[in-house]
Amino acid sequence: MRRFYAREWLEISRKVRFERGGGVCQCCGRPHGVRVRCLPDGRWFDAERGSWRNGRGRAARWPDLIELARIRHTRVVLAAAHLDHDPRNNRLRNLKSLCQRCHLIHDRPYHRAQRRLTYLLRRALGDLFFGPYPPDFVGQMPAIVACLRA
Repeated sequence: MRRFYAREWLEISRKVRFERGGGVCQCCGRPHGVRVRCLPDGRWFDAERGSWRNGRGRAARWPDLIELARIRHTRVVLAAAHLDHDPRNNRLRNLKSLCQRCHLIHDRPYHRAQRRLTYLLRRALGDLFFGPYPPDFVGQMPAIVACLRA
């Protein structure tokens, strides 16, 4: 979808993420470029404030020992997200600075719809060329596509 983005997209993105957003996620408050400790439920440790934050950036309870066993480290990278999912709409009120996690959550309905279309297309290919859709068809998909292209 790169062709839908404006030529000056890098400048627009920088302005949204660092000038307007202040270098932090506008949803959860994670700072750009910092390696943070995260839990599966979305809590993360804010080293600057010395406290745990939830997925919305608010103060959260400290994890217990069992939860600490599931901790992972991740580097935060901010992206300029289109709120209406249209890469041609580059008005500043339509753009928001989001970290990877918040961006994926924001785009979840779109990704679900795309996944459903992909499954339906795979099923249709199976019905069209090979009769009933076999259960292991997903593993055979690359070979089938190669045969169709040849």
